[in-house]
Amino acid sequence: MMAGKGFKNLYNLSGGIKAWKKEVAVGPEDVGLHLFSGGTSPEEALITGFGLEAGLRDFYLSVQEKVINESTKNLFAMLADIEIRHQERLVQLYAESTGVDISREEFARKIAEPAMEGGLTTEEYLQLYQTDLESETEVLGMALAIEAQALDLYSRAAQQSENSQEFRTVLLQIAEEERSHMAKLSEYMDQHHNTL
Repeated sequence: MMAGKGFKNLYNLSGGIKAWKKEVAVGPEDVGLHLFSGGTSPEEALITGFGLEAGLRDFYLSVQEKVINESTKNLFAMLADIEIRHQERLVQLYAESTGVDISREEFARKIAEPAMEGGLTTEEYLQLYQTDLESETEVLGMALAIEAQALDLYSRAAQQSENSQEFRTVLLQIAEEERSHMAKLSEYMDQHHNTL
């Protein structure tokens, strides 16, 4: 099933999901759903998603200032830059939905709520994942877990939304973007496995 979704390297985990410590969504079932409760249009969903990506970028940049290891600092910079590309994709979806061509900078002024991706605060994520911020492997694991949290949030919001089909479709599109972000991070980990 997973191979059919584009995941190339699959591992059988001894002990099942109870033994897994990373890359799963956490928290109550309704965590983060408030972010989409007021929105009724696909454009509002994209604005909220953009705000979440911006919040995650700010998180990576703020943590980057705290670490000492130079290679880990560079990793946080790379993760922050990736969030810009995620933002640009949401702006592209917004332009496709509205027919309005707008820059990322202009779009940034429309952020609905500057919360971090996945609906949790910086402090909540650090508490949940107990990440060694000097370890590249642990930082990548945390980044994957945050993307998993975001994928879960968008999927749950789409399933539980009573808004239009267009609204739900946009949420599912954003969820698919998060899935591709996870695949790229996993690929990066595979490529750098021997150096991390």
